[in-house]
Amino acid sequence: MRKLIYTRDDLAEVVQRKSIDYSKAKKAAKSIMDDVKREGDAALLKYTSKFDGIDLESPLVPKQEMAEAVHRIGPDLRDALLKSKANLEKVHISQLASMSTSWETEVEPGVKVGERLTPIQSAGCYVPGGRASYPSTVLMCVVPAKIAGVERVLVATPPPIPDSVLAACHIAGADQVIACGGAQAIAALAYGTESVKPVQKIVGPGNAYVTAAKTLAYGICDIDMPAGPSEILIVADAVADAGFIASDILAQAEHDPDAQMVLATDSDGLIRAVQDAVKELSASSVRSEILAESLSNLTAVLTKSIGESCEFANEYAPEHLEIHSKEAHKIARKIKNAGAVFIGPYSPVAAGDYATGANHVLPTSASAKYSGQLSVRDFLKSMSVQKLTKAGLKRLSKTIITLSEFEGLNEHARSVKARL
Repeated sequence: MRKLIYTRDDLAEVVQRKSIDYSKAKKAAKSIMDDVKREGDAALLKYTSKFDGIDLESPLVPKQEMAEAVHRIGPDLRDALLKSKANLEKVHISQLASMSTSWETEVEPGVKVGERLTPIQSAGCYVPGGRASYPSTVLMCVVPAKIAGVERVLVATPPPIPDSVLAACHIAGADQVIACGGAQAIAALAYGTESVKPVQKIVGPGNAYVTAAKTLAYGICDIDMPAGPSEILIVADAVADAGFIASDILAQAEHDPDAQMVLATDSDGLIRAVQDAVKELSASSVRSEILAESLSNLTAVLTKSIGESCEFANEYAPEHLEIHSKEAHKIARKIKNAGAVFIGPYSPVAAGDYATGANHVLPTSASAKYSGQLSVRDFLKSMSVQKLTKAGLKRLSKTIITLSEFEGLNEHARSVKARL
Protein backbone atom coordinates (compact mmCIF):
# COMPACT_ATOMS: atom_id res chain seq x y z
CA MET A 1 0.00 0.00 0.00
CA ARG A 2 1.36 3.38 -1.02
CA LYS A 3 0.98 6.00 1.71
CA LEU A 4 0.81 9.73 1.05
CA ILE A 5 0.50 12.67 3.44
CA TYR A 6 -2.18 15.07 2.25
CA THR A 7 -1.38 18.75 1.93
CA ARG A 8 -2.60 21.31 -0.57
CA ASP A 9 0.96 21.53 -1.92
CA ASP A 10 1.05 17.96 -3.20
CA LEU A 11 -2.62 17.79 -4.24
CA ALA A 12 -1.79 17.14 -7.91
CA GLU A 13 0.34 14.13 -7.01
CA VAL A 14 -2.21 12.72 -4.60
CA VAL A 15 -5.22 12.95 -6.90
CA GLN A 16 -3.57 11.83 -10.12
CA ARG A 17 -4.70 8.63 -11.79
CA LYS A 18 -2.69 6.21 -13.82
CA SER A 19 -2.82 7.61 -17.34
CA ILE A 20 -4.19 5.32 -20.06
CA ASP A 21 -2.97 5.81 -23.61
CA TYR A 22 -5.85 5.26 -26.02
CA SER A 23 -3.89 6.18 -29.17
CA LYS A 24 -3.20 2.58 -30.26
CA ALA A 25 -6.74 1.52 -29.39
CA LYS A 26 -8.19 4.41 -31.40
CA LYS A 27 -6.08 3.53 -34.43
CA ALA A 28 -7.19 -0.11 -34.31
CA ALA A 29 -10.80 0.83 -33.57
CA LYS A 30 -10.96 3.24 -36.50
CA SER A 31 -9.74 0.56 -38.92
CA ILE A 32 -12.34 -1.90 -37.64
CA MET A 33 -15.13 0.68 -37.70
CA ASP A 34 -14.27 1.69 -41.25
CA ASP A 35 -14.52 -1.96 -42.29
CA VAL A 36 -17.94 -2.33 -40.66
CA LYS A 37 -19.14 0.89 -42.26
CA ARG A 38 -18.02 -0.39 -45.66
CA GLU A 39 -18.79 -4.13 -45.43
CA GLY A 40 -21.67 -4.30 -42.92
CA ASP A 41 -22.60 -7.73 -41.59
CA ALA A 42 -19.71 -9.39 -43.41
CA ALA A 43 -17.25 -7.36 -41.33
CA LEU A 44 -19.07 -8.19 -38.10
CA LEU A 45 -18.92 -11.90 -38.85
CA LYS A 46 -15.28 -11.64 -39.93
CA TYR A 47 -14.16 -9.94 -36.72
CA THR A 48 -16.28 -12.22 -34.54
CA SER A 49 -14.49 -15.18 -36.10
CA LYS A 50 -11.09 -13.48 -35.72
CA PHE A 51 -11.40 -12.17 -32.16
CA ASP A 52 -13.90 -14.54 -30.53
CA GLY A 53 -13.14 -17.71 -32.51
CA ILE A 54 -16.81 -18.22 -33.35
CA ASP A 55 -18.32 -18.52 -36.82
CA LEU A 56 -21.88 -17.22 -36.97
CA GLU A 57 -24.42 -17.16 -39.78
CA SER A 58 -25.96 -13.94 -38.45
CA PRO A 59 -24.97 -11.44 -35.76
CA LEU A 60 -28.56 -11.35 -34.47
CA VAL A 61 -29.74 -13.56 -31.60
CA PRO A 62 -33.28 -14.94 -32.08
CA LYS A 63 -35.74 -13.64 -29.48
CA GLN A 64 -36.82 -17.18 -28.69
CA GLU A 65 -33.27 -17.93 -27.55
CA MET A 66 -33.50 -15.13 -24.96
CA ALA A 67 -36.81 -16.43 -23.63
CA GLU A 68 -35.50 -20.00 -23.41
CA ALA A 69 -32.41 -18.83 -21.51
CA VAL A 70 -34.65 -17.58 -18.67
CA HIS A 71 -35.71 -21.20 -18.06
CA ARG A 72 -32.19 -22.57 -18.37
CA ILE A 73 -30.67 -20.45 -15.61
CA GLY A 74 -31.11 -21.55 -12.00
CA PRO A 75 -34.03 -20.28 -9.91
CA ASP A 76 -31.75 -18.35 -7.53
CA LEU A 77 -30.16 -16.36 -10.36
CA ARG A 78 -33.56 -15.82 -12.00
CA ASP A 79 -35.02 -14.50 -8.74
CA ALA A 80 -31.99 -12.25 -8.19
CA LEU A 81 -32.32 -10.75 -11.67
CA LEU A 82 -36.05 -10.17 -11.19
CA LYS A 83 -35.49 -8.53 -7.78
CA SER A 84 -32.71 -6.33 -9.15
CA LYS A 85 -34.90 -5.30 -12.08
CA ALA A 86 -37.84 -4.49 -9.77
CA ASN A 87 -35.69 -2.17 -7.63
CA LEU A 88 -34.16 -0.54 -10.70
CA GLU A 89 -37.66 0.15 -12.00
CA LYS A 90 -38.72 1.75 -8.68
CA VAL A 91 -35.71 4.05 -8.64
CA HIS A 92 -35.83 5.02 -12.31
CA ILE A 93 -39.61 5.53 -12.32
CA SER A 94 -39.05 7.93 -9.41
CA GLN A 95 -36.36 9.70 -11.44
CA LEU A 96 -38.80 10.13 -14.32
CA ALA A 97 -41.58 11.35 -12.01
CA SER A 98 -39.26 13.99 -10.55
CA MET A 99 -38.80 15.53 -14.00
CA SER A 100 -41.62 17.59 -15.46
CA THR A 101 -42.25 16.26 -18.96
CA SER A 102 -43.39 19.67 -20.09
CA TRP A 103 -43.69 23.22 -18.79
CA GLU A 104 -44.62 26.63 -20.10
CA THR A 105 -44.12 30.18 -18.86
CA GLU A 106 -45.43 33.49 -20.15
CA VAL A 107 -42.34 35.64 -20.68
CA GLU A 108 -44.43 38.66 -21.62
CA PRO A 109 -48.08 39.06 -22.56
CA GLY A 110 -48.53 37.14 -25.81
CA VAL A 111 -45.12 35.40 -25.57
CA LYS A 112 -45.10 31.85 -24.21
CA VAL A 113 -42.00 29.66 -24.01
CA GLY A 114 -41.91 26.09 -22.78
CA GLU A 115 -40.06 22.84 -22.94
CA ARG A 116 -40.99 19.27 -23.77
CA LEU A 117 -38.95 16.25 -22.72
CA THR A 118 -39.13 13.42 -25.20
CA PRO A 119 -37.31 10.08 -25.23
CA ILE A 120 -34.77 9.29 -27.90
CA GLN A 121 -36.08 6.64 -30.27
CA SER A 122 -33.29 4.07 -30.08
CA ALA A 123 -30.38 3.09 -27.84
CA GLY A 124 -27.59 0.53 -27.92
CA CYS A 125 -26.30 -1.04 -24.71
CA TYR A 126 -22.81 -2.53 -24.77
CA VAL A 127 -22.30 -5.37 -22.28
CA PRO A 128 -18.72 -6.64 -21.91
CA GLY A 129 -17.73 -10.31 -21.99
CA GLY A 130 -14.34 -11.85 -21.54
CA ARG A 131 -13.29 -12.32 -17.90
CA ALA A 132 -16.87 -12.77 -16.65
CA SER A 133 -20.51 -12.45 -17.64
CA TYR A 134 -22.36 -9.33 -16.57
CA PRO A 135 -26.15 -9.81 -16.53
CA SER A 136 -26.39 -6.94 -14.03
CA THR A 137 -24.99 -4.52 -16.62
CA VAL A 138 -27.77 -5.57 -19.01
CA LEU A 139 -30.33 -4.51 -16.40
CA MET A 140 -28.51 -1.27 -15.56
CA CYS A 141 -28.47 -0.14 -19.19
CA VAL A 142 -31.74 -1.49 -20.59
CA VAL A 143 -34.14 -0.77 -17.70
CA PRO A 144 -33.65 3.04 -17.55
CA ALA A 145 -33.93 3.24 -21.33
CA LYS A 146 -37.22 1.39 -21.23
CA ILE A 147 -38.53 3.47 -18.30
CA ALA A 148 -37.65 6.64 -20.26
CA GLY A 149 -39.77 5.38 -23.18
CA VAL A 150 -37.09 4.43 -25.73
CA GLU A 151 -38.85 2.49 -28.49
CA ARG A 152 -35.94 0.28 -29.62
CA VAL A 153 -33.24 -0.93 -27.22
CA LEU A 154 -30.43 -3.12 -28.53
CA VAL A 155 -27.82 -5.07 -26.57
CA ALA A 156 -24.43 -5.86 -28.10
CA THR A 157 -22.22 -8.39 -26.35
CA PRO A 158 -19.46 -10.76 -27.50
CA PRO A 159 -20.23 -14.43 -28.18
CA PRO A 160 -20.54 -17.03 -26.87
CA ILE A 161 -23.29 -15.27 -24.94
CA PRO A 162 -23.99 -17.00 -21.60
CA ASP A 163 -27.54 -17.87 -20.64
CA SER A 164 -27.29 -15.41 -17.73
CA VAL A 165 -26.86 -12.49 -20.12
CA LEU A 166 -29.50 -13.72 -22.58
CA ALA A 167 -31.95 -14.20 -19.70
CA ALA A 168 -31.20 -10.70 -18.40
CA CYS A 169 -31.87 -9.29 -21.89
CA HIS A 170 -35.29 -10.95 -21.91
CA ILE A 171 -36.13 -9.90 -18.34
CA ALA A 172 -35.04 -6.30 -18.96
CA GLY A 173 -37.04 -6.08 -22.19
CA ALA A 174 -34.28 -5.71 -24.78
CA ASP A 175 -35.71 -5.61 -28.29
CA GLN A 176 -32.70 -7.12 -30.04
CA VAL A 177 -29.41 -8.77 -29.10
CA ILE A 178 -26.35 -8.64 -31.31
CA ALA A 179 -23.74 -11.36 -30.84
CA CYS A 180 -20.81 -9.06 -31.40
CA GLY A 181 -18.23 -7.33 -29.21
CA GLY A 182 -15.43 -4.80 -29.36
CA ALA A 183 -15.09 -1.86 -31.73
CA GLN A 184 -17.01 -3.75 -34.41
CA ALA A 185 -20.10 -3.83 -32.17
CA ILE A 186 -19.88 -0.08 -31.54
CA ALA A 187 -19.57 0.48 -35.29
CA ALA A 188 -22.67 -1.63 -35.97
CA LEU A 189 -24.65 0.37 -33.41
CA ALA A 190 -23.40 3.70 -34.76
CA TYR A 191 -23.45 3.11 -38.53
CA GLY A 192 -25.86 0.19 -38.88
CA THR A 193 -25.49 -2.86 -41.10
CA GLU A 194 -27.85 -5.04 -43.14
CA SER A 195 -29.07 -6.67 -39.90
CA VAL A 196 -28.62 -3.85 -37.41
CA LYS A 197 -30.38 -0.50 -37.56
CA PRO A 198 -28.23 2.34 -36.19
CA VAL A 199 -29.08 3.80 -32.78
CA GLN A 200 -29.16 7.36 -31.49
CA LYS A 201 -27.15 6.67 -28.34
CA ILE A 202 -24.65 4.06 -27.12
CA VAL A 203 -24.23 3.34 -23.41
CA GLY A 204 -22.39 0.82 -21.29
CA PRO A 205 -18.82 0.02 -20.21
CA GLY A 206 -16.10 -1.77 -22.15
CA ASN A 207 -12.37 -2.20 -22.63
CA ALA A 208 -9.96 0.29 -24.19
CA TYR A 209 -11.04 -0.62 -27.74
CA VAL A 210 -14.73 -0.22 -26.92
CA THR A 211 -14.03 3.11 -25.20
CA ALA A 212 -11.95 4.29 -28.16
CA ALA A 213 -14.69 3.26 -30.58
CA LYS A 214 -17.34 5.08 -28.55
CA THR A 215 -15.33 8.31 -28.68
CA LEU A 216 -14.99 7.88 -32.47
CA ALA A 217 -18.73 7.24 -32.78
CA TYR A 218 -19.61 10.40 -30.86
CA GLY A 219 -21.14 12.88 -33.26
CA ILE A 220 -22.61 10.12 -35.41
CA CYS A 221 -24.64 9.26 -32.34
CA ASP A 222 -24.48 10.22 -28.68
CA ILE A 223 -22.62 8.23 -26.00
CA ASP A 224 -22.93 8.12 -22.23
CA MET A 225 -19.30 8.58 -21.14
CA PRO A 226 -15.84 7.15 -21.78
CA ALA A 227 -15.28 4.46 -19.16
CA GLY A 228 -11.94 4.34 -17.39
CA PRO A 229 -10.78 1.77 -14.82
CA SER A 230 -13.19 1.21 -11.95
CA GLU A 231 -12.34 3.00 -8.69
CA ILE A 232 -13.30 3.42 -5.06
CA LEU A 233 -12.43 6.09 -2.50
CA ILE A 234 -13.16 5.32 1.14
CA VAL A 235 -13.36 8.21 3.61
CA ALA A 236 -12.99 6.88 7.14
CA ASP A 237 -12.11 7.87 10.68
CA ALA A 238 -10.58 5.97 13.61
CA VAL A 239 -13.85 4.23 14.59
CA ALA A 240 -14.23 2.55 11.18
CA ASP A 241 -14.14 -1.23 10.86
CA ALA A 242 -10.86 -2.12 9.12
CA GLY A 243 -12.24 -5.51 8.06
CA PHE A 244 -15.22 -3.94 6.27
CA ILE A 245 -12.94 -1.47 4.50
CA ALA A 246 -10.49 -4.20 3.47
CA SER A 247 -13.37 -6.29 2.06
CA ASP A 248 -14.59 -3.36 -0.04
CA ILE A 249 -11.05 -2.66 -1.27
CA LEU A 250 -10.75 -6.28 -2.43
CA ALA A 251 -14.20 -6.13 -4.02
CA GLN A 252 -12.98 -3.20 -6.12
CA ALA A 253 -9.58 -4.77 -6.81
CA GLU A 254 -11.10 -7.93 -8.32
CA HIS A 255 -12.66 -5.94 -11.17
CA ASP A 256 -9.51 -5.36 -13.17
CA PRO A 257 -5.71 -5.09 -12.79
CA ASP A 258 -6.08 -1.33 -13.40
CA ALA A 259 -8.72 -0.83 -10.68
CA GLN A 260 -8.01 2.08 -8.33
CA MET A 261 -8.49 1.89 -4.55
CA VAL A 262 -7.89 4.85 -2.21
CA LEU A 263 -8.38 5.21 1.54
CA ALA A 264 -8.53 8.77 2.91
CA THR A 265 -8.38 8.97 6.70
CA ASP A 266 -7.05 11.03 9.57
CA SER A 267 -6.06 7.85 11.45
CA ASP A 268 -2.63 6.35 10.90
CA GLY A 269 -3.69 3.40 13.02
CA LEU A 270 -6.60 2.66 10.67
CA ILE A 271 -4.23 2.64 7.70
CA ARG A 272 -2.08 -0.03 9.39
CA ALA A 273 -5.13 -2.07 10.39
CA VAL A 274 -6.58 -1.95 6.86
CA GLN A 275 -3.24 -2.92 5.36
CA ASP A 276 -3.07 -5.99 7.63
CA ALA A 277 -6.68 -6.94 6.88
CA VAL A 278 -6.15 -6.61 3.10
CA LYS A 279 -3.11 -8.88 3.30
CA GLU A 280 -4.97 -11.50 5.33
CA LEU A 281 -8.15 -11.51 3.22
CA SER A 282 -6.41 -11.43 -0.18
CA ALA A 283 -4.33 -14.50 0.70
CA SER A 284 -7.48 -16.64 0.87
CA SER A 285 -9.30 -15.12 -2.14
CA VAL A 286 -10.20 -17.28 -5.13
CA ARG A 287 -9.29 -14.27 -7.30
CA SER A 288 -5.85 -13.83 -5.76
CA GLU A 289 -4.16 -13.65 -9.19
CA ILE A 290 -6.03 -10.49 -10.24
CA LEU A 291 -5.80 -9.06 -6.71
CA ALA A 292 -2.03 -9.44 -6.64
CA GLU A 293 -1.75 -7.12 -9.63
CA SER A 294 -4.48 -4.60 -8.85
CA LEU A 295 -3.55 -4.16 -5.18
CA SER A 296 -0.35 -2.50 -6.34
CA ASN A 297 -2.66 0.48 -7.08
CA LEU A 298 -3.86 0.71 -3.47
CA THR A 299 -3.13 4.12 -1.91
CA ALA A 300 -3.72 5.50 1.58
CA VAL A 301 -3.93 9.27 2.03
CA LEU A 302 -3.32 10.48 5.59
CA THR A 303 -5.13 13.74 6.34
CA LYS A 304 -5.17 16.00 9.41
CA SER A 305 -8.94 15.81 9.81
CA ILE A 306 -12.08 14.28 8.38
CA GLY A 307 -12.74 17.69 6.83
CA GLU A 308 -9.50 17.41 4.87
CA SER A 309 -10.54 13.91 3.81
CA CYS A 310 -13.73 15.41 2.34
CA GLU A 311 -11.72 18.13 0.62
CA PHE A 312 -9.54 15.46 -0.93
CA ALA A 313 -12.59 13.40 -1.94
CA ASN A 314 -14.10 16.32 -3.84
CA GLU A 315 -10.83 16.86 -5.70
CA TYR A 316 -10.44 13.15 -6.46
CA ALA A 317 -14.09 12.85 -7.61
CA PRO A 318 -14.31 9.05 -7.46
CA GLU A 319 -16.64 6.68 -9.23
CA HIS A 320 -17.62 5.07 -5.89
CA LEU A 321 -17.30 6.84 -2.54
CA GLU A 322 -17.87 5.05 0.76
CA ILE A 323 -18.07 6.90 4.10
CA HIS A 324 -17.15 4.96 7.24
CA SER A 325 -17.51 7.33 10.17
CA LYS A 326 -19.60 8.00 13.27
CA GLU A 327 -20.79 11.15 11.46
CA ALA A 328 -21.30 9.54 8.04
CA HIS A 329 -24.53 11.41 7.22
CA LYS A 330 -23.00 14.77 8.13
CA ILE A 331 -19.92 14.04 6.04
CA ALA A 332 -22.04 12.93 3.07
CA ARG A 333 -23.55 16.42 2.84
CA LYS A 334 -20.06 17.81 2.19
CA ILE A 335 -19.48 15.59 -0.84
CA LYS A 336 -19.99 17.40 -4.13
CA ASN A 337 -18.16 15.17 -6.62
CA ALA A 338 -18.76 11.41 -6.77
CA GLY A 339 -20.51 8.98 -9.08
CA ALA A 340 -22.26 7.21 -6.20
CA VAL A 341 -22.05 7.74 -2.44
CA PHE A 342 -22.46 4.89 0.07
CA ILE A 343 -23.18 6.10 3.62
CA GLY A 344 -22.27 4.06 6.69
CA PRO A 345 -20.68 0.67 7.39
CA TYR A 346 -23.60 -1.36 6.03
CA SER A 347 -23.72 0.33 2.61
CA PRO A 348 -21.09 -1.49 0.54
CA VAL A 349 -20.58 -0.72 -3.14
CA ALA A 350 -21.69 -4.29 -3.91
CA ALA A 351 -25.23 -3.37 -2.81
CA GLY A 352 -25.39 -0.59 -5.40
CA ASP A 353 -23.81 -2.79 -8.03
CA TYR A 354 -26.57 -5.37 -7.83
CA ALA A 355 -29.65 -4.69 -5.75
CA THR A 356 -30.52 -1.23 -4.43
CA GLY A 357 -31.97 0.04 -7.72
CA ALA A 358 -29.34 2.75 -8.17
CA ASN A 359 -27.37 2.52 -11.41
CA HIS A 360 -23.85 1.11 -11.45
CA VAL A 361 -22.83 2.73 -14.76
CA LEU A 362 -20.90 5.63 -13.25
CA PRO A 363 -18.40 8.35 -14.21
CA THR A 364 -14.72 7.48 -13.70
CA SER A 365 -11.35 9.27 -13.84
CA ALA A 366 -12.62 12.41 -12.06
CA SER A 367 -15.42 12.96 -14.58
CA ALA A 368 -17.81 12.94 -11.60
CA LYS A 369 -16.90 16.63 -11.37
CA TYR A 370 -19.16 17.28 -14.35
CA SER A 371 -21.24 14.14 -15.00
CA GLY A 372 -23.30 11.59 -13.10
CA GLN A 373 -24.72 8.10 -13.11
CA LEU A 374 -26.56 6.60 -16.06
CA SER A 375 -30.24 7.38 -15.58
CA VAL A 376 -33.51 8.01 -17.40
CA ARG A 377 -32.17 11.52 -18.08
CA ASP A 378 -29.62 10.01 -20.48
CA PHE A 379 -32.43 8.77 -22.70
CA LEU A 380 -34.45 11.99 -22.75
CA LYS A 381 -33.92 15.18 -24.73
CA SER A 382 -35.45 18.61 -24.29
CA MET A 383 -37.25 20.49 -27.02
CA SER A 384 -37.97 24.21 -26.83
CA VAL A 385 -41.57 25.19 -27.63
CA GLN A 386 -42.45 28.86 -28.37
CA LYS A 387 -45.74 30.54 -29.21
CA LEU A 388 -46.22 34.27 -29.87
CA THR A 389 -49.37 36.26 -30.63
CA LYS A 390 -49.17 39.26 -32.99
CA ALA A 391 -49.26 41.56 -29.96
CA GLY A 392 -46.51 39.56 -28.30
CA LEU A 393 -44.30 39.73 -31.39
CA LYS A 394 -44.89 43.49 -31.57
CA ARG A 395 -43.68 43.89 -27.97
CA LEU A 396 -40.42 42.08 -28.82
CA SER A 397 -39.98 43.52 -32.32
CA LYS A 398 -37.64 46.36 -31.38
CA THR A 399 -35.31 43.98 -29.52
CA ILE A 400 -35.32 41.45 -32.37
CA ILE A 401 -34.81 44.02 -35.13
CA THR A 402 -32.08 45.90 -33.28
CA LEU A 403 -30.02 42.81 -32.52
CA SER A 404 -30.48 41.10 -35.89
CA GLU A 405 -29.57 44.25 -37.87
CA PHE A 406 -26.55 44.86 -35.62
CA GLU A 407 -25.33 41.33 -36.46
CA GLY A 408 -25.91 41.93 -40.18
CA LEU A 409 -28.77 39.43 -40.42
CA ASN A 410 -31.22 41.74 -42.12
CA GLU A 411 -33.58 39.03 -43.31
CA HIS A 412 -34.16 38.08 -39.67
CA ALA A 413 -35.33 41.65 -39.08
CA ARG A 414 -37.45 41.65 -42.22
CA SER A 415 -39.17 38.36 -41.19
CA VAL A 416 -40.49 40.24 -38.14
CA LYS A 417 -41.35 43.49 -39.98
CA ALA A 418 -43.35 41.54 -42.56
CA ARG A 419 -45.70 40.28 -39.83
CA LEU A 420 -46.27 43.71 -38.36
